[in-house]
Amino acid sequence: MNADFVNPFLKATLNVLEMMAFVKPVAGKPYLKKDKVASGDISGVIGLTGATKGVVIISLSKEAALKIVGGMLGETLTELNDDIKDAVGEITNMISGDARRALSEKGHNFEAGLPSVITGKNHEIESITSGPTVAIPFTVDGAQFVVETSFEK
Repeated sequence: MNADFVNPFLKATLNVLEMMAFVKPVAGKPYLKKDKVASGDISGVIGLTGATKGVVIISLSKEAALKIVGGMLGETLTELNDDIKDAVGEITNMISGDARRALSEKGHNFEAGLPSVITGKNHEIESITSGPTVAIPFTVDGAQFVVETSFEK
């Protein structure tokens, strides 16, 4: 687990969500993910190319998605809908961009693809990399989400 590649995503998640959604996520201990099943009900996925091939996934429980997107929009939300899907894609893009800036400062330059959003309980995400997947769990007001990164070895 290379901290040079994990820490920028942890910091970017905290920065983006505090600034854009006015929520204060709390990070848990990172772990190696062993399966392809998403931990959340909705996931944003972005492929990365450049210094190596990689992927970043933000997988949110319904509650976390409603809380975070509600904070961004300044309203109380109750159901996952197309606006939430669009916002999850944008959040994934912003976290990826912030992390890529930090990685670039360390000499690791990446370009990002367009975000994809997948919904549904127990959806699976096939990684485009052969490297291990590091998951960073977060909570925001008790609602859970995970940021996952994987890079080629």
